[in-house]
Amino acid sequence: MPDPPQQHNPRPGWQDRADAGRQLAAALAGYAGSTDLLVLGLPRGGVPVAAEVARSLGAALDVVVVRKVGYPPQPELAAGAVAGIAGVTSMVRNEDVLAYWRTRDPEAEALFDAASGEQLAEVRRREELFRQGAPPRRLRGSTVIVVDDGIATGATMRAALGAVRQLDPARLVAAAPMSCGGAAELPAFGADDVVVPWAPSGLPAVGLAYRSFPQTTDAQVRELLGMPGAPRLS
Repeated sequence: MPDPPQQHNPRPGWQDRADAGRQLAAALAGYAGSTDLLVLGLPRGGVPVAAEVARSLGAALDVVVVRKVGYPPQPELAAGAVAGIAGVTSMVRNEDVLAYWRTRDPEAEALFDAASGEQLAEVRRREELFRQGAPPRRLRGSTVIVVDDGIATGATMRAALGAVRQLDPARLVAAAPMSCGGAAELPAFGADDVVVPWAPSGLPAVGLAYRSFPQTTDAQVRELLGMPGAPRLS
C-alpha cells in the first residue's frame, strides 16, 4: 500500500504582527545601514510590524497616518484612501469600487468627496494624537520604508506613498508581509522598491495570515512610538 500523501500548509501562519515584522525585516536586511534610514508604519495595524522592522534594521520609527474611504454599504471595501504626514496629504481613488458605487447611487461622487474630507480631518487629528506636538522626522534625502501588516486593495499603501513622495526621500520602499493581490500589481504603488515576501498569498483577507490578529489600539501605537505620557503596556 502506498504511503498516504503528506499534507503541506503553504501559509507562513505568523503568530502575530510582531512575528511577521521580524520575518519582514529579514527580507529587508539589505537596507540596514542605509543613510538616514526611516521606517514609517501605517496606523494602526502596520505599526507593530514596522516597529520590529525598525528595531532589526537599526532605523528610526515614525508613522504616516492613513484612513480608508469606505463604500457605505460595505465599509471595509475601500473606495479610496487618504494619507497625511508633515503637513502634506494624498488621496487615491479605487475606480472599480467607485464605478460600482455610481451604478447604485447617482450621488456617489458627492458622497465620496464628503467622506474623503471627513477622513482627511481625522488624519490630521490622529497625526497630532500620535505625535503629541513632536515634529515629524526629516524625510528629504532619507531612505524611507513604508510598512503595513498586509496589502488588500492597496489603496492605503498608495495613499501613504503619495504623501511621503512629496517630501522628497532619496529612496522609497513599500513593504508588507503579505498581499491578497497578485505580485504583478505591486509596482503600481509608485515606490522605488516593493518588498512583499508572500505575494500573492491567495487569501481573501489580510487577517487570515495571522493566528492572532487583534485590533491595534491608539495607546499601543503611541507606546511603540515612545510618545511622552503614553501608557506603558504590559
